[in-house]
Amino acid sequence: MEKNDVLLTLDYNHLVAEVLGPEIGLTSADLSEVKKSLAKAVKDFEARRREGLLPFADLPQDAALPKTCRKLAAEVRKKFDDALVLGIGGSALGPSAVFTALRPLNHNALPADKRGWPRLHVADNVDPEGFGALLDGLDPSKTFVNVISKSGATAETMSQFMIVADRFQKALGPEGFKERLLVTTDPQNGVLRRLVEENGWTALPIPPGVGGRFSVLTAVGLAPLALAGVDVAGLLTGARRAQEAFDRTGAASQAALFAGLNWLLTVKKGRGSLVMMPYADALGRVADWFGQLWNESLGKAKKLDGSPAGAGQTSIKALGATDQHSQLQLYMEGPQDKTICFLGTEAFRAKLSIPKIFKKFNELGYLGGHSLGELLNNERLGTAKALAESGRPNFSLTMPKVGPETVGFLLQTLMLATVLSGTLYGVDPLDQPGVELGKKFTYGLMGRAGFEEMTERYDRLKPSKKFMVESSPLG
Repeated sequence: MEKNDVLLTLDYNHLVAEVLGPEIGLTSADLSEVKKSLAKAVKDFEARRREGLLPFADLPQDAALPKTCRKLAAEVRKKFDDALVLGIGGSALGPSAVFTALRPLNHNALPADKRGWPRLHVADNVDPEGFGALLDGLDPSKTFVNVISKSGATAETMSQFMIVADRFQKALGPEGFKERLLVTTDPQNGVLRRLVEENGWTALPIPPGVGGRFSVLTAVGLAPLALAGVDVAGLLTGARRAQEAFDRTGAASQAALFAGLNWLLTVKKGRGSLVMMPYADALGRVADWFGQLWNESLGKAKKLDGSPAGAGQTSIKALGATDQHSQLQLYMEGPQDKTICFLGTEAFRAKLSIPKIFKKFNELGYLGGHSLGELLNNERLGTAKALAESGRPNFSLTMPKVGPETVGFLLQTLMLATVLSGTLYGVDPLDQPGVELGKKFTYGLMGRAGFEEMTERYDRLKPSKKFMVESSPLG
């Protein structure tokens, strides 16, 4: 892709008062106000970056990591048919999103000679049926394992890992397991790091200041993606161009506009939900990844100064055109509390033409001679226009094609937008205090030492049978 090629277009025509009217749309005064707020947010971002508090912004500059990951992948593809990734949250959502975007959608179903790379399996839950079925389909002798946990104490991931380690070591012995293992964790701290040092396992570091939902461009994402044949260097190139665009244009950048527009719509127009709606199966998992990024970063009870926040805009996933037939009715005529972001591509990697048959039927004949890509994109454009005409705010992010650079550009842009949004709301976008209490209750229920008090607290809050309704056999 040429240096000056457009990698992403942000179109917010359907958000402004000229289209929607001043009651619903953003006015010139609104946009002028948010520019001032964004200018301050950008200055805050730059100051925090200089202090080393936002290391994710510098990840795209790392030329060494893609080489390391490609070298590892070249060795793995010679010996193994499957790569199993153990992770949860950002450790799973990031690799899954990019894998789905950049490899053929039937990658894992292709025969080895057409696939060229191992099948990639991301185990992101501890449902015993799902995880058990996955393991039953893998041959330990032909499977490479990548366990990802920064702390090394993530209950879900480490439970999976303990099962895999036990099963693989029984089948292959400790050395056989060691040859099939990559650990991605903190470079110095945590129980998983101690296990690495004790057993001599191969490991890659997660930069200490990079949280899970911002980690897709670290070894968390790049290592498993390289194992599946993704162009990780191209991914970083796109992310670097996004960072350069932000560094150059600041408050006028796409990242800043994405943050500012959604902040305005939330605080001034009551748009508490943001529907991320990709019109491409390849981009469907990007909406899942974005959901964690946006929701966990911005959903906070307190501001940085300790005052109440109640901040955040809920990200909801929809997939076009599928969810035109399941969710769109609500967005068109339901509560006026949502903004829709369409995520699209101008060109699909496959062209599937609709044959010119059934010409005598007006309801069908018009489709002949077009392609499915045309149909899908026209549905996206038509839905956006229909929403606007119904007074429903929407905007679009469109890339010329789905490829390593465009996806990298998109991911970095959305991560930048998230951090800027945190500043606009006055909250810390890098923490997740609301998630920790549930973890502590789980530790207590599972008998972890030091969390006995959580078991007692849980017992005090046990649900009453008075407020339960149980089914019973008829008769």
